[in-house]
Amino acid sequence: MTDLLRQIELEHMKQDVPEFSPGDTVRVGVRISESTGREERVRVQPFEGVVIARDGGGMNETFTVRRVTHGVGVERTFPVHSPTVDHIEVIRHGHPRRAKLYYLRDRIGRGARVRERAQRRPEEPAGDEGAETPSEE
Repeated sequence: MTDLLRQIELEHMKQDVPEFSPGDTVRVGVRISESTGREERVRVQPFEGVVIARDGGGMNETFTVRRVTHGVGVERTFPVHSPTVDHIEVIRHGHPRRAKLYYLRDRIGRGARVRERAQRRPEEPAGDEGAETPSEE
């Protein structure tokens, strides 16, 4: 029975979810359906903020995004594999020291920032060591 449930879950899970963790700044495209009379329109509205938590696993996995708009903090919890989430785009990678960043709720201004993860530089090819460059004479 559990194999059947696991197989059904795998069919409905999204395959194009990027790798992100708490502290990362993400832009989530949320599908919103607007109906005016007979016409129904679906549009994608971006919600950009810092991921403060990830919970669950498999089909039940969720993540919470926090942003401050006009001095008011707004948090939204999204299911990762929900059809209302159109896409998730990672804007910058943060480097927090916690798994849950609920302490950001009490911080304002620069104190609410998360340190950015350092990018590793690509190493130079080993064949170029000791090679002299021709000088202009």
